[in-house]
Amino acid sequence: MKKYIFISLILLTACNKDIVEVNQTFPMLSATYSDSAAGKWKTILGFQPDTYPTNAPLPSNDAGFLQQLNDIAALQKNATPEDMANLRYWGTGGVLRWNEILRELVAKYNLPPVENADGTYPIPSANNPLAYPFFPFANPPYAARAYAYVSAAQYDALVTAYFWKSRWKRLPAYQLDNRIQPMLTDNGGNCYPSADAVIYGVTGTMLRLLFPGEVTYINQQLAKHRKARLLAGMETASDLDAGEALGNTIAQLYIQRARTDGAGAAVAIVNGVNLWKVFEDDCIARNEIPWMSMESPKRPPMLPFFGKVKPFLFDSATMVTTLRPLPPPSTRSIAFQKELEEVRYYSQNQTRERLRIVHFWADGVGTYTPPGHWNAIAAEEFVKLKWSEVRWARAFALLNMSLMDAAIVCWDAKYTYYNPRPSQVDNSIKTLTGLPNFPAYTSGHSTFSGAAAEILGYLVPSRKQAFSEMAAEASMSRLYGAIHYRSDCTAGLASGKKVGEFAVKRAMADGAGN
Repeated sequence: MKKYIFISLILLTACNKDIVEVNQTFPMLSATYSDSAAGKWKTILGFQPDTYPTNAPLPSNDAGFLQQLNDIAALQKNATPEDMANLRYWGTGGVLRWNEILRELVAKYNLPPVENADGTYPIPSANNPLAYPFFPFANPPYAARAYAYVSAAQYDALVTAYFWKSRWKRLPAYQLDNRIQPMLTDNGGNCYPSADAVIYGVTGTMLRLLFPGEVTYINQQLAKHRKARLLAGMETASDLDAGEALGNTIAQLYIQRARTDGAGAAVAIVNGVNLWKVFEDDCIARNEIPWMSMESPKRPPMLPFFGKVKPFLFDSATMVTTLRPLPPPSTRSIAFQKELEEVRYYSQNQTRERLRIVHFWADGVGTYTPPGHWNAIAAEEFVKLKWSEVRWARAFALLNMSLMDAAIVCWDAKYTYYNPRPSQVDNSIKTLTGLPNFPAYTSGHSTFSGAAAEILGYLVPSRKQAFSEMAAEASMSRLYGAIHYRSDCTAGLASGKKVGEFAVKRAMADGAGN
């Protein structure tokens, strides 16, 4: 099976939390098909694109518009090497680069807070994001939700933009003024509103909500993207302004959804009350061994109510009746003891290959998390297909809605069954990777991977078997690492696959084709 080697996207510095970018090299975006009919594709939130109109573009002989053409010609004439490097970076694709930036932000903020002097743990606050502990703690469920909201908003914004492009039929700047040269491949034809500006408009608005301590950095990236598009010779300033405004409008729809999806109530402690105690009591009442934190001092479990967050691909009732896995083996059963023995074996009988697998899929603290790992895998694959921006956005939206909903299903199972980790039950078991601070059943890696492999196999059918093998390896990495039982992994893969099937069903009905 082919292994992927990913360039590390960030270097973390605890004192100032700066992002040090190591940008991957990708080919310039040159779409095989323009997907000019994408304005007819179904939006995720279900609205019709004409619900959110744009203003009419300036006439091509308008004095203000002619000045905008002059400005582009001057910008190209005076372009610096730094301008050209910026053009090459963003010329690989706005959806691709903003996904990369989002992964950098997730990794930067994927740091659990250190305990207070009294042994309690502080809670990050969105109202004071620059004070310690920094907001957000971008753990796997938070990350999956962030990837989903950004990607889904990008897709809906681009579908809306393509609808208006086909109505206004604005020609590219270089076709209106022979002083202007096309510096990138013309992937869209019609330029009003600008697709790239829609992307940075919607993404910037979403990221400022999700990472409020990074407003300056996000705005800097937005300005770089805008300058690259002006230099490219495709869109004028008014084309960009219209696209950014449209992106902001669609972002507000997603912000409204985010504020009512239940994620804010997923924390473990509110006003000093330990809300997760009910899970422990229920587990004991069933005569099972309850999970407990193995950290010292004991840390509250991660997001015990994330299972109640509103999914994208199905409703909450479906999650309980169709997607919640059956119970794991009883902690008092012979089957459980056999699974525990298997974990002990892997803990005590390491091999170089199994260690490689454990570390390759670890995705722990300070990384872009398992959902981010699958985004990186997907990006490597999507580049080869020479898709349009709107098809890139659709693919990431389908993938990331699957990953968010997989997190919801997985966290529902974790806190329904509240199963202990192997090293809690048997202290002779030594883990080979970081021990997550939440119950065992089901495996998050397995659930994420099952969902990702299913939807990616639909989107890139030639790689379906490879994705399935990757998912199986990611799942087994948690058993090899001695932090999960086999049933955690098999049940997680199965429920993740079911989540992915919901994404495939949506994809088959959205009008975009495979």
